[in-house]
Amino acid sequence: MSSVLGAFFTLVAVAVLGYVVGRAGVLRSDDELVLSRLAFYVATPALLFGTVARADLTAIFSPVLLTSLAGVLVIVLLSVTVSALIWHRDRAQSTIGALAASYVNAGNLGVPVAVYVLGDGALVAPIVLFQLLVMAPVAFAVLDGYRQGSGRRVSLRTVLTRPVRNPLTVASLLGLLVAAVGVDPPTLLMRPIELVGAAAVPVALIAYGLSLSAKTSNTRLGPGPDVVLAVTLKTVLQPAVAYAVGRWVLGLEGHALLAPTLLAALPTAQNVYVYAVHYRTGQQLARSSVLLTTLLSIPTMTLITGLLA
Repeated sequence: MSSVLGAFFTLVAVAVLGYVVGRAGVLRSDDELVLSRLAFYVATPALLFGTVARADLTAIFSPVLLTSLAGVLVIVLLSVTVSALIWHRDRAQSTIGALAASYVNAGNLGVPVAVYVLGDGALVAPIVLFQLLVMAPVAFAVLDGYRQGSGRRVSLRTVLTRPVRNPLTVASLLGLLVAAVGVDPPTLLMRPIELVGAAAVPVALIAYGLSLSAKTSNTRLGPGPDVVLAVTLKTVLQPAVAYAVGRWVLGLEGHALLAPTLLAALPTAQNVYVYAVHYRTGQQLARSSVLLTTLLSIPTMTLITGLLA
């Protein structure tokens, strides 16, 4: 337990460093976007490819993945039921609400947690693939059908090809292909990839801490019911469902139970806000959910790690 908590403390310390340099003015709020793009488009894809390419596929597609997917499915159903059937929100608002309650920050924060706390960065790859290949396209299809955003439908080709234009998806798929074929990549090729990938965790964490240091006085959080629902489902219910399914349905224990529970406690991904802005619906809901779940994620994940490690 002490080693796991020590690893989590390392992550928190680096995130706090990002917060401190942001508040001190060493880095500006604009730098958070630069660091996030560096992590998202360059360093994290390199880390995912290197990790997945050398991973045991049976370990990746394991009960841990099934537990995570079960948690997502339950949360999405709960969110849509309350939002659409009880509160009578429109399809677009309900879709953004479901994403805010279930779409985890698997790229920027999930990779550091998987690498340093769980000891296996490959655990997050299937979650990244599921979100980008299944959840996002389904959400886009609903939102496009609602004729939001620019007021015109996005072509089916755009919806289907959007995930494979994401660097995390491409890197994960290439890594899976290499692992499935059983090819051992040459050292000369892997060394620069591993060197770049080594920057993914610290850069992502500093960007994460920097985002928390930004002044939010102009951001109206608002205790609206949609925000309360999304934050509660994301922060409390999703890890609770993951734990329940893993513990009492699949019979997981120890590290195998910690992994899906901890990954389910990741905050709402910033992608959800990007989607809301693009489709011009639920922007306030998405922005508030991302910020609040991000602020609550560190104490929540620390508590989970302390209880299950």
